[in-house]
Amino acid sequence: MRLRLFFAALLMASSSKIIPAQAPSLTTLSAIHSLSNDQASVHLPVQFEATVTYFRSYERTMFVQDGDVAIYVQTNTPQKIVPGDRLLIRGTTHESFRPFVAATDIKIIGHGPLPHSVPASFKDLSHSRYDCRLVTVHAWVRAADVLNISVRNATLQMATDGGEIDATVDSDDSVALKDLLDAEVELTGPVSGRFDGKMQQTGILLHVSSLNDIKILKRAASSPWSLPITSMDQILLDYDKVNRSPRVRVQGTITYYQPGSGVVLQSGSKSLWIATGARSELAIGHIADATGIPDVHDGFLTLTRAEIQDSGMVAPVSPYPTTWTDLSQSRHLFDLVSTQGKLVMQVREAAQDEYVLLSEGHMFSAVVRHPAATYSSIAPPPLPPMKEIPLGSIVQVAGVCVLDDSNPFDANVPFNLLMRSADDLQVVARPSWVSVANLIKVVTILLLAFVLVSGWGWMLNRKVQRQTDDIAQRIAAEAAAERHNAQIEQRRSRILEDINGSRPLAEVLEEITELVSFHLRGAPCWCEINDGARLGHYPGHFDGGSVVREEIPGRSGHPLGTLFASARPDFEQLHEIRSALFMGARLSTVAIETRRLYNDLVHRSEFDLLTDIHNRFSLDKELERLISVARESAGIFGLIYIDLDEFKQVNDLYGHRIGDLYLQEVSVRMKRQLRSGDLLARLGGDEFAALVPTARTRADVQEIAARLENCFTTSFHVEGYVIRGSASVGISLYPEDGTSKDSLLSAADAAMYVTKHTRHEALDELEPGASPRRASRDS
Repeated sequence: MRLRLFFAALLMASSSKIIPAQAPSLTTLSAIHSLSNDQASVHLPVQFEATVTYFRSYERTMFVQDGDVAIYVQTNTPQKIVPGDRLLIRGTTHESFRPFVAATDIKIIGHGPLPHSVPASFKDLSHSRYDCRLVTVHAWVRAADVLNISVRNATLQMATDGGEIDATVDSDDSVALKDLLDAEVELTGPVSGRFDGKMQQTGILLHVSSLNDIKILKRAASSPWSLPITSMDQILLDYDKVNRSPRVRVQGTITYYQPGSGVVLQSGSKSLWIATGARSELAIGHIADATGIPDVHDGFLTLTRAEIQDSGMVAPVSPYPTTWTDLSQSRHLFDLVSTQGKLVMQVREAAQDEYVLLSEGHMFSAVVRHPAATYSSIAPPPLPPMKEIPLGSIVQVAGVCVLDDSNPFDANVPFNLLMRSADDLQVVARPSWVSVANLIKVVTILLLAFVLVSGWGWMLNRKVQRQTDDIAQRIAAEAAAERHNAQIEQRRSRILEDINGSRPLAEVLEEITELVSFHLRGAPCWCEINDGARLGHYPGHFDGGSVVREEIPGRSGHPLGTLFASARPDFEQLHEIRSALFMGARLSTVAIETRRLYNDLVHRSEFDLLTDIHNRFSLDKELERLISVARESAGIFGLIYIDLDEFKQVNDLYGHRIGDLYLQEVSVRMKRQLRSGDLLARLGGDEFAALVPTARTRADVQEIAARLENCFTTSFHVEGYVIRGSASVGISLYPEDGTSKDSLLSAADAAMYVTKHTRHEALDELEPGASPRRASRDS
C-alpha cells in the first residue's frame, strides 16, 4: 500500500511534463533498467515483454523480470494476473529511488515458469544489488501477523545472518503464519526497499505471493506458547544480539548539539541524527566529521556509538523556510527549518523549555533543551531565565525537525522542532491590546484606584502585598527544592548506569560520596571500605561539626564498609543527613555487590574450579589469540599436551577426594615449571595443556615439556598416601604442526599418545604387567 501511494504521488507530480512526440519506444527491459533517474523523468515511451514475479492489484504493485533484469510497474489493470504470466507492457518511464514504469496498457501473451531466483545475502539486499529481482533469502521468522483479512495481507519480520528484513505475504491464514514463528525458512519473491520521507533507504522488503513460496527448513523446537513463564525482571538473561555493522564516516555542518545525547549534521538536503555520548566542545555552524555504526531506529536512519570531530571550519546552514503541511509530510526529517505560528502556551520543565505553537489549525512544540555539562565542566551551567513571550504572539521559530513516524506515505505526521537556543524564537507580531486579558487588567487598575481613595484601601493593599511576598518566597523555595531533587535524581540515574558499565568501582564509590555531599549542600562525605581504601572528601578536621555514619550492608549480613558525613554546626536537619547517607549506603551496596558478582562470574568462566588454573574455554580463547598474532607477525609458538598416566587407578583405589587433591598438587607442581608468560590449563579429567607463546624453536618447547615430565619424578604426598605419578607429554608447533586451534590440539594430542604407548611398551619389555604408578601409606 505504501509503495503504491508513493509511486502514485510521483506520477501526479510529474504529470505536467510533455513527452516528446518523436521519442522512440524502448522495447527491452534491459534498456529501461539502464536509464538514470534524469533520463526516466522525461517519461520515455516503452513497449516491452517481461514475466510477472509479483502482482497485488489493490496496491497497483507489480514486479516483472526478463532474464536477470527486473523493474517495478505501476498499473491499474483489472485483469487477473498471476506470477508466471508473460506480458506485453506499454507505458512511460518515471523517476524514483530507481526508474519505474507507469503502465497504460497490459496484454497477457502467455504463461510460463518464473525466472530463476537468486540466493541473496543481507549485504546483497542492503546494497540493492538485486533490486526488484526474484531472490531467495535464508532467514529466521521473529514475528508473523495478518494486517488485513479482507485483502489477504500479512507481514513477516525476520532475522538474517546480516540483519533484519521484512516480508509482505499475500495470505490471511493466521494459523499457518503463527506456525512460522522462530522457524528457519527460505523465502522467494522480488525484493524492494523501505524508505523515509527523503527517499533514504531504511529497510528491506520481500514481496511473497503465497505461503507456498516460503520453504520451512527447520521448525521451532517448541511452540512459543509452551515456553516456561519467565519473570518480567529476568527477560534480559536470554537476550542475544550481535551487531557486526562496520563503522562509517560522514561529514556535514553541525545544526544541533546536545552534549551526551546527540548531534545533527546537515549536508545540502541530507541530514542525519548522530547518537553519541560525547561531551566535547562543538560549535553550531562548524563543519564536523562523525564516525559511528549505521542503524535504523523506529524507521529513522541514525549513526550510533558515534564520535564527533569539529574541523573548526565555518559553514553555517540557513534555516529552510517551510510550513506546517510540509513539515508534517516527512519532507524535512532532521533538517534545520524555519516556520511561523501563534504562541498558545509556554512551560519550563526540569530538562527543557517548551513553547506550544498553533499553525494552520494544528499545534506543534518548539523545544530548547537546558544546557548540559561538557568535558570541560563539572556540572551543567546555571539555567538562563526562560524567554517570556506574551501568549497570542506570532513568532518565527527555527530548529531541527524531528518526527514521531518516518513513514513517508502517512500524511500529517506529528513533529516537534528542537531549537538550538531561545534566540531561535523571535516575535513577529505581539498580541492585540483588545483582548479579554487586557480588559481585565484595565478594570482591575480602575478598581484599585477607587479603593486607594478610601482609607481602609491602603491598609488592605499592604496586607495583600505582604501575602504576595510570602507566596512568592514559598514558590521560589519549592522551585529550588524541585531543581535540587531533579539534579539528585539525574546523578543517581547516572550512577546506576555506571554501576552496570565498565567504570572502575573506586570512581563509582567516589561519585556516590559526591552525590551524598550534593544532597547535603556541600557537606564533606567519604566512605571507608572494609580491608580497602578511604574514598571521597575526607576533611581531616571537623571545626566543631559532628560526624554521622551509616554502615554499608552486605548480602551476607556483614557490613561492607561505612559511609560518613561531616555535618556543619548550623545544619540541624539530622533526619535529612541520615536519609542521604541511607541512600548512599544502599547505592554503595549495589555497586560493591554487583562488581564482586561480576568478577566472580568472570573467574568461574575462565578458571577450573578444582585446580584454580585456566580451563578449556580460557585456553581456546588464548590459543585463538596467539594464532591471530602469529599470523600477523609471522611468529611461532608451542603447545604442550599433558595426560596423567593411570590417573583412574588413583580414583579407583583411594577415592575421588584423594584424586582431586592429587590433581591440585599436580597443577601446583606443573605451574612451577612454566615461565611467567606461559599458560597452564586443565582440559578436563586428567588432561592438561600448556601454551608457550615465546618459543622460538621446537627445542624450546621440548625443553619445557621435559621439565613438565620430570616434575613427576618426586613422589606426591596426599593425606598420608605416597603417590608416584607420571605423565605423557606431546607437543605441537605453530605453524609447522598446524595453523588452526583444532589442528594444533590434535597434533599435540597425537604426539602425547605416541609418547604414552612408547613408554608402556618399554615398561612391558622390562617388567611385563608392571604399573608405573604405585602408592603406599606414609609411615
